[in-house]
Amino acid sequence: MQIIFLGTSGMVPTKERNVAGVFLSYKDDGILFDCGEGTQRQMNIAGIKRNAVTKILISHWHGDHVAGIIGLIQTLGNEKEEINIELYGPKDTKKYMDHILQSCIFELKINIKIIEVEAEKPKKFFENEYYILEAAEMDHSVPCLGFSFIEKDRRNIDKAFLAKNGISEGPHLKELSAGNDILFKGKKILAKDAVNVALGRKVTYVMDTLYCSNAIELSNNADLLICESVYSSNLQDKAETYKHMTSKSAAMIANQAGVKQLVLTHFSQRYKNTQEIEEDARTYFDNVLCAVDFMKIDL
Repeated sequence: MQIIFLGTSGMVPTKERNVAGVFLSYKDDGILFDCGEGTQRQMNIAGIKRNAVTKILISHWHGDHVAGIIGLIQTLGNEKEEINIELYGPKDTKKYMDHILQSCIFELKINIKIIEVEAEKPKKFFENEYYILEAAEMDHSVPCLGFSFIEKDRRNIDKAFLAKNGISEGPHLKELSAGNDILFKGKKILAKDAVNVALGRKVTYVMDTLYCSNAIELSNNADLLICESVYSSNLQDKAETYKHMTSKSAAMIANQAGVKQLVLTHFSQRYKNTQEIEEDARTYFDNVLCAVDFMKIDL
């Protein structure tokens, strides 16, 4: 699993930072969290093929989080193979996508499945063999969602155990992999002895919001929390006015949710560097890092 930050600025892009966009690659899936203006150019620079995107998760419909969608869709339409995209977002996402598709002249050449997610409390909205996606409503000035990518635990047969106990290959191994005990040549084999369990990883993405209980619950025990930090805590009043997070608020969420690492992003253009924000967050949570464009994290 790899996470690449395509844009770490707030509403206004700067020379060093583009607006919101984070790409998570996992097996054959490419999940794009938000798609601000210029995202596909950032993907070019980062070496991400546009057709690697299989899902787009939209936190909310402010322009700095969605203005890059139409360009990405148009470019994907030029690919030779058939492109299928699932796009998830909050209430009225279908309406706003219709507006986008009518905003200029082009032929829609890809298949887009649009799903509106309602989640007053954290809830699952997608699941396959390998992972679950959860969402929860945030406290912003417009409908806004936070997201979690939750990898399922992986069960791997201990080949050394099989060899030691003379257990051959066969359909009985599927039962062990599923966590079920088996009988092999009259001997009971316990799954807990024959299978190693690798705990799944969790990545949570929390954008434009005030500090809220849903953000804490959604982030619970995350390996990585990607969280907005538009201001440092000395601008708490401004943050509350515009319903954004401060570095202190983000760090408090990480602390209370028991996450392993906090990565801050979505910084106001007023900050020439993020030293003040990072130092402010470290008062409340130790393992914190301020993202920069094109930063990569491997989990």
